[in-house]
Amino acid sequence: MQLVLCAVAKMNLATILNRHKTMTRPPKKNNSLNNYAKYSSIAFQMIAIVAIGSFVGVKIDDHFGNENNLWTIILSLCSTILAVIFVIRRIIADSKGNN
Repeated sequence: MQLVLCAVAKMNLATILNRHKTMTRPPKKNNSLNNYAKYSSIAFQMIAIVAIGSFVGVKIDDHFGNENNLWTIILSLCSTILAVIFVIRRIIADSKGNN
């Protein structure tokens, strides 16, 4: 008899604690404007990274007098790869934060 009462008491305590946890969580806001602002800022940051890398490459090529624009090509490619990695990391971090 005591074993049954103990099991019922534990079950009731567990349900009460679960209800308390769900009641104390703040409601999730599904605001599409916030998502739009977040992802458009990521796009502007990606554009800025690529533009800065390309600009530095052009300036280095002008300084050294390279006719093949080797530094522009290298730094443009590296900054594009860096920007893509940055975007992927931000999206992964945002998806983990939403769960």
